[in-house]
Amino acid sequence: MKLAGFVPLSLCDYPGRVAAVVFTQGCNFRCPWCHNGHLLPLTAEPSNSVSEEHVMSVLAERCDRLGGVVVSGGEPTLQPALPRFLRRLKALRLDVKLDTNGTHPAVLRQLLDDRLLDYVAMDVKAPWDRYAALTGTVCCDVAAVQASMAMIAASGVPHAFRTTRVDPLLSEQEYGDIRTQIPQGSTHTWQAFRPAYSHDPALRTSKTPRAAVKNRTKWWT
Repeated sequence: MKLAGFVPLSLCDYPGRVAAVVFTQGCNFRCPWCHNGHLLPLTAEPSNSVSEEHVMSVLAERCDRLGGVVVSGGEPTLQPALPRFLRRLKALRLDVKLDTNGTHPAVLRQLLDDRLLDYVAMDVKAPWDRYAALTGTVCCDVAAVQASMAMIAASGVPHAFRTTRVDPLLSEQEYGDIRTQIPQGSTHTWQAFRPAYSHDPALRTSKTPRAAVKNRTKWWT
């Protein structure tokens, strides 16, 4: 696994659980509001890289005091070693929460079928017709994201969908459109926008007017 971050103890990332958090390297989106820009490239800077064996060693020592592990990113489903890594976590009797953008439904299907997930949190970035523009992708497979959403909702696994409220980029009407995309009966939460750490420098002030950025389609490097 390509890991670029590890928090041994968190009280807010896994609902109702004391958990550890691991961050995978690499993401296929370039959301302008992303506050984890160092996780976007597929290869981590040496100073940011975290050893999988170090993570497993710490988790083995603390597994009796943890309620689970959150695997976040970046985008974890980009990692070919993800199923193997989750099996290592399950071998420690740790529940697993996956954070995902939903772009790889086949990977998600495998993880659910293999019962490697105990909670799934999926980001819903934008209304469907603005997904490509707001995720910084030339060809965004919205159908794949929709398939993942439906799969998660029908899985029987505890889950939540979540959206970052980025007022410079999204209107109240579009927030309403996003809400209609959420499967009936599924939890949806709004996340706070943290402008100071935005991937797009134009968003690094909360006073950025929406009109100045709404038509931009390339925020990635």
